Amino acid sequence: MSPTRLSTVVLDAHDAHVLADFYLRLLGYVVRAEEPGWVLTGPPGGGTGLAFQTEPEYVPPVWPGRGPGEQQMMLHLDIEVDDLAGEVARALREGATLAEYQPQDDVRVLLDPAGHPFCLWVPAAR
Repeated sequence: MSPTRLSTVVLDAHDAHVLADFYLRLLGYVVRAEEPGWVLTGPPGGGTGLAFQTEPEYVPPVWPGRGPGEQQMMLHLDIEVDDLAGEVARALREGATLAEYQPQDDVRVLLDPAGHPFCLWVPAAR
């Protein structure tokens, strides 16, 4: 076993609890730990966590990126789905926004309620 392992990805937001609630509904995750301004979630059976931290000075990323020195997208989540259209519709019902720019036919870029881009994608036919 490696002496290091990725345990959690943390996303900043104006309200950690609001954003955590969105991803709990979207991914079916559970709350592992919670305190004021911070929520740790993860898959019910274990695995890498997704945490949310309240940051009063939070500035949403920009998708697609703009010019040098301006706010950029620094990371995004890729979420594999079986039914792209169905899962996009569900994400929109849960509070996501469809991004205006869509670079691929088998991927949909959405923005979570805090403005973080995330991708829903279907694997190529096997």
